[in-house]
Amino acid sequence: MDHPDDPETEYGFLAEALADTDADAFVHVADRFDDGLRYLTRFSGPDRPYAFAYHDGDALLFPPSLFDEQAEREFPGTTVVGYGDRSEPDPVDAVLAILADRDVDGPVAVPSAIRHDAYARLSKAGYEIETTSAVENARERKTDRERRCLESVERAAQHGLERAEAVLSEATVDGDVTRWNGDVLTTERLRREINAELSRQGVDPSGYSVIGAGPTCADLHFTGTDEIRPGESVLIDLSPRGPHGYYGDITRTFTVGSPDPWVETVYDAVLEARNAAMSVLEEGAGVRAVSVHEAASDVLSDAGYGVGDVSSGFYHGVGHGIGVSLHEGPGLTDDRELRPGHVVTVEPGVYDPDRGGVRLEDLVVVTRDGFENLVDYPLSLTPRAADSS
Repeated sequence: MDHPDDPETEYGFLAEALADTDADAFVHVADRFDDGLRYLTRFSGPDRPYAFAYHDGDALLFPPSLFDEQAEREFPGTTVVGYGDRSEPDPVDAVLAILADRDVDGPVAVPSAIRHDAYARLSKAGYEIETTSAVENARERKTDRERRCLESVERAAQHGLERAEAVLSEATVDGDVTRWNGDVLTTERLRREINAELSRQGVDPSGYSVIGAGPTCADLHFTGTDEIRPGESVLIDLSPRGPHGYYGDITRTFTVGSPDPWVETVYDAVLEARNAAMSVLEEGAGVRAVSVHEAASDVLSDAGYGVGDVSSGFYHGVGHGIGVSLHEGPGLTDDRELRPGHVVTVEPGVYDPDRGGVRLEDLVVVTRDGFENLVDYPLSLTPRAADSS
């Protein structure tokens, strides 16, 4: 893994975790859908269980059989314990054999997400089990390589938004219907155009292209079909995943034709809340995460929108961490200090299930003396044509 833009994992945090828990080794057993294992191994193998172990400074990967070559290419650790073309070994058996060969007889640390059968069998083999959150904690602060991964997928997401704006700007108003290329424009048609562009940019939409229109904007994860009607809000939230496993996240809200006055008023309030949250982040490392949420909440509350009421108003946290999971720590409702390398979304919104919703979302890196916004995208209700600058 020597390409400068490949993600990396530095295993020093596991040595610290073992010292903190008084454990002799760390073990994780899961499959490719476990983001913690993906972070530890950088291995994107099949959906069969495989294992990772760390002992005495060595990081070991136990891939499924027939995946040795891919594992050797992707794994940044010490050793790939391969099996060639032999029959599929049990990953727990393979780990137990290594632990025995290395005379490990003290406690073994595991993440809370380890497979239950693996936990039970390690315990049955006589190992005292210590649960640790070391992996989740390490994932929160991004390295320079991880940041480049996030930047690349965020650029791709912005290309998806550009395609959406082009379609919306070309759409025409026909009474109470919006048409594009002669047919009624729906959220599904728009999603297909966006996802095609995301694929051209080399990222996977991952089922997370959320597009709401009018009332369905109040469904925070709407991926269904709805007609896009003139003047109502069109909320577009894109969260593609790059080939390196890292997600992007960006949201903008538009209208086709003259916006409804309610949409205009809400948009202005959400934009003010977004700017208030960003102002708090300008303090940089050391600022309390929850103070970012409180700044946005105060603006929206003062503007007359309910805060915390799940029926309408602003009823979600203003942001979350992002990495190999779309949602990971830190959350911006946490009562803790932000640190350099934390990458978080800033996404205030206001929703009314009868009228629509507005959300604006950026992705920022916390620095020692401020933040850097990984999003370079205009904030406007009016969609731009494809050739607009």
